[in-house]
Amino acid sequence: MNQIIDFKGYKKANENINNSSTFNNQKYKILFIIFSATALLFIIILFIKVYFDNKNEEIAKKLTNSYSISTLYSTNSTYTPEVQSTEPFVIGIIKIDKINLNYSILSVSNNDLLDISVCRFAGPMPNEVGNLCIAGHNYVDYKYFSRLNELEINDIITIYDLNGNSIDYSIYEMYEASADDTSCTFQDTNNTKIVTLITCNNVNGKRLVVHARAI
Repeated sequence: MNQIIDFKGYKKANENINNSSTFNNQKYKILFIIFSATALLFIIILFIKVYFDNKNEEIAKKLTNSYSISTLYSTNSTYTPEVQSTEPFVIGIIKIDKINLNYSILSVSNNDLLDISVCRFAGPMPNEVGNLCIAGHNYVDYKYFSRLNELEINDIITIYDLNGNSIDYSIYEMYEASADDTSCTFQDTNNTKIVTLITCNNVNGKRLVVHARAI
């Protein structure tokens, strides 16, 4: 009789183990499916971001090439750029050899244009008297103004204007400011030419500001 009871108990225990094993297998399958779906979604989002970043980078290069062509023909009195005054256009080039930066400067600043290149935020046209303020995004892939934090005092920023002339600017001040602080866009420059570069700090939400004076 005891043997029969023991056998029944063994059978029941074995069924419980099998049920538990089946439950665990199902749980692991569900977790695997969730993990796979999440990983796939992340890859898709990353692919889309890279695609559009590369597309915007190609547009920026085309704008730079367009600038080169326009300056080439600017000495020809019969050449008239096909740009309406109300539309954004390339007004110059910014180069910083130390951080391998070379981008066209767009005349106005908005979210769409900042995705394409760096933009004039305030101030005069390139290489004119005043404080030309240029804004650019800070991306993790080191595009646009992502490497401004690597610059130091006395580093050189080169600005090309629409006539193809260039002026070197020496950095004399770097600091961080709150997002709503617009004092860096001052225009009282005592008749000097100044360039101000502005980008965001993705860590603390502040703005990195770089001031440079024409040499």
